[in-house]
Amino acid sequence: MLNPFVRWCRARGGLWLLALMLVSCGCPAGEVLTRVQASKTVRVCIWPDYYGISYRNPRTQQLEGLDIDLAKALGHDLGLRIEFVPSSFPTLQSDLLENRCDVGMFAIAMLPARTKVLRFARVYLQSDIYAVTTRSSAVVRQWSDIDKPGVLVGVQPGTFMEPVMAAALKQARLVSVQPPLTRERELEAGRIDVFMTDYPYSRRLLDNADWATLIAPPVPFHVLPYGHAVKPGDDAWFEVVDAFDARVQKDGRLVEIARRHGLDAIVVGD
Repeated sequence: MLNPFVRWCRARGGLWLLALMLVSCGCPAGEVLTRVQASKTVRVCIWPDYYGISYRNPRTQQLEGLDIDLAKALGHDLGLRIEFVPSSFPTLQSDLLENRCDVGMFAIAMLPARTKVLRFARVYLQSDIYAVTTRSSAVVRQWSDIDKPGVLVGVQPGTFMEPVMAAALKQARLVSVQPPLTRERELEAGRIDVFMTDYPYSRRLLDNADWATLIAPPVPFHVLPYGHAVKPGDDAWFEVVDAFDARVQKDGRLVEIARRHGLDAIVVGD
């Protein structure tokens, strides 16, 4: 027979799961969870140009991708509304710390600089760095061609590729492609010879650009884990997000959603 507390929780729809989590972890609700409970809304920071992850399709203007579907699953599990908040890698830290969103869900690499100021739930994806160049390139044809004198290597500012490539390149020149410019356009225009990206973003080129080619490192180059990020200081809200990630790993939803978006190769299982 259910005790009165459980019956009370279940009478309030999906929020019963949220309440049960708080009891099981012994965590008092903090600032973020209190706001989420009061508004019955989870504000999810996304980067809407992240193909396969959190992408606003220019044809339909609809958001799609692995983390869009995961965010909707989070809302469904908790019985809460999901509100997507445009963000980016350079602004995520301030967006979370200044309460513009409650969780970052867009395949965020767990860089040391980020883990110092944000709190990450368990790893759910991991990716190495890949190179993208043109099929007709006479400059970069294989991985060993990248770090050579005169080669211009593009990166997206704020991504984990930027500091990694800055440290790795000894002869080539690093080019930080600042918005509204894009790495693809700069590559097509010949202003860079190659750009570095991760596996999820590389799918955009493979699926849509027949002029581009992907170059994988011959051996693992710099594999990094990805996680969902929250503001530190609210253990109860962290436990809710972490428990959700554990649940979708275990029940198969993560693999199913990742496969739908061509990303099952980088899923980290239970």
